[in-house]
Amino acid sequence: MPQLDTSTWFITIISMIMTLFIMFQLKISKHLYPSSPEPKSTAALKQPNPGEKKWTKIYSPLSLPQQ
Repeated sequence: MPQLDTSTWFITIISMIMTLFIMFQLKISKHLYPSSPEPKSTAALKQPNPGEKKWTKIYSPLSLPQQ
C-alpha cells in the first residue's frame, strides 16, 4: 500500500493561512468607520407606551355577572 506524501503539506497550509490573512486585511481596510462616534441620548429615543396613558381592566369569565 503506498504511503501518503505529506512533504508539501507545510507549504500548502502556510500559503493558505497567509492568503486568508491578506484577504481579511483587504476586506477590513475597505470598511469605512465613523470618524468620531458620539453616544446617543436615550431620553430622545424613548417611545411612549400606550398602556401608560390609561388603565384598562381585564375581566375574567368568573368575575362577570351571571345571567
